[in-house]
Amino acid sequence: MNRAKVRIERAGVDDIDAVAEMFDLYRQFYDQDPDPVKCRAYIEKRITRSESVIFVASDAEGEKALGFTQLYPTFCSVEASRIFVLYDLFVRREVRNLGVGRQLMKQAELHARSAGASRLQLETHHTNRNAQHLYESLGYKKDEEFFTYALAL
Repeated sequence: MNRAKVRIERAGVDDIDAVAEMFDLYRQFYDQDPDPVKCRAYIEKRITRSESVIFVASDAEGEKALGFTQLYPTFCSVEASRIFVLYDLFVRREVRNLGVGRQLMKQAELHARSAGASRLQLETHHTNRNAQHLYESLGYKKDEEFFTYALAL
């Protein structure tokens, strides 16, 4: 199978609609009901408020959005350093296994390094084997030391 020729750029206001549409599909993957209005509002706020860093992959001509990744900047108190949480990674079904996700992950790493971050971290569902394979092939290590807890509010 051929690798996809893609352009990866940081998303701006002109990309809100394309990213929001894929964000809705991403949420549906995680069993959320479709909600294009909510998704657009969410993505618009992240971009216009500079609250996250979103990279969008498009075809070589820049005409069709193929995938995106979203990073949230934060800090690690123990390391006393900046880190990024790679929270979202989505690639359209028709271009999966063509390297789009890998290219988005590499761009996320490049951004985190250039921002002086000490770490890029992510979580994935324990059944998402394809994502786990990708992450491990890029050098990510599964955390065997800490548990993750959450409190629903």
